Amino acid sequence: MTATLPTAWRSVLPYLSEPLPPDRTPPGSGGSGVGVNLPMELVRQSVLPREYWTIPDEVIAAYRHFRPTPLWRATGFERAIDARVPIYMKYEGGNISGSHKLNTALAQAYYYKRAGVRELVTGTGAGQWGTAMAAACALFGLRCRVFMVESSLRRKPYRGVLMRMLGAEVHSSPSGLTEVSGQRSTPLGNSLSLAIGEAVEYARNHDGVAFCIGSGETYSILHQSVIGLEAQAQLTELDTQVDAVVGCVGAGSNFGGIALPFHAAAAAEGSTPPLLVAAESSTAPKLTRGVYAYDKTDATGTGPMEAMYTIGSDYPIPDAHSAGLRFHGAAKVVSALRHTGDVAAIAVGQPESLDAGRLLTLHEQVLPAPESGHALAAAARLATTGADGMRAGRGVLVCVSGHGYLDLGAYEQLLNGELGDEAPVEEALLSAVAGLSPVYGDRVPAAVAGGPA
Repeated sequence: MTATLPTAWRSVLPYLSEPLPPDRTPPGSGGSGVGVNLPMELVRQSVLPREYWTIPDEVIAAYRHFRPTPLWRATGFERAIDARVPIYMKYEGGNISGSHKLNTALAQAYYYKRAGVRELVTGTGAGQWGTAMAAACALFGLRCRVFMVESSLRRKPYRGVLMRMLGAEVHSSPSGLTEVSGQRSTPLGNSLSLAIGEAVEYARNHDGVAFCIGSGETYSILHQSVIGLEAQAQLTELDTQVDAVVGCVGAGSNFGGIALPFHAAAAAEGSTPPLLVAAESSTAPKLTRGVYAYDKTDATGTGPMEAMYTIGSDYPIPDAHSAGLRFHGAAKVVSALRHTGDVAAIAVGQPESLDAGRLLTLHEQVLPAPESGHALAAAARLATTGADGMRAGRGVLVCVSGHGYLDLGAYEQLLNGELGDEAPVEEALLSAVAGLSPVYGDRVPAAVAGGPA
């Protein structure tokens, strides 16, 4: 199906049952944390309860190169898993970045350019966001600098090559170029938190440079609403409905993009929304095993403390191929909806996610990113045996957030039977969240329990 390219983003903020908890200044900051130099329009998109935001003409023109993105019923995948209900795929991998990340990268580059910024700097895990930002900067005439998680860049060197082809400076994180990278131990060298921390520090110390981020921020999730808005129109064209919507979660932009427009539409109509399922990595299980607390968003700890489901920003997340999901916390919008019970979550291990990706490749001829494999595996559970008491009765919509052509090393390990998995142990999670302030209540729970607080 094709549908029409939306001309406005749709915000979920007017339809939250509780206001977002306010950010807090970090301890030891003297009451004034070092903020990110955001253009005012992005600030407004983050805080105002306006439902629709007009997409600028320049961003619409850029979107037209790859949007609307396709949606189809994955009958081959259904047969392979013996699904009881239809499964519909929304595919976001058909652009230069290979993922949904370009939706917000283009918008952010546009707003930063209008604000007079000359260079954007960011951190990236799997490299999709770094590639998207490099492409957007090239289009809008900005310099770009990317700090990429070292283990991911080592596995996927051609991500770095593509970013450099797009004009970006690329640094392996920990880079040694920043103070925060010199203070961190080797396990956090595999952390997106550290890569983001390096980018924050670099931007703070250079004139005309701004830090940008592409996943957990409210404005980023707003920009991603084009995914869900298109999907709603495409399902209407097919004269069908689903009762479960699934997306993978690192911090939350992909899941928020596909799922939250369904929440907003149902709230506006006074109807029951589909089951909104966030599929996360079992190596970073913030929504299923984390706590709802105030935590820092990066390794510097200089930005505001945000209310999030988290496993602790200093927790050394086990290495895995799904670098884009290896972030300690979930976006504050996604976390708030998880807390109120409007969002469900499923943790998926690495072998199961990559095997789901293998099945999609074989039966739908689409090679998904390992991150997207988590959403596929969760969708397969919902459409067959059920998961954690959840089953789809009419149909499942799943967002395949990106392609896996630069992740073939991971699939090679799967085919060779060499793929491992490592989930956090309870004691380590408890230790990582022990000093955090809960969003509600007097203390962080003594045990890490799955599900909303």
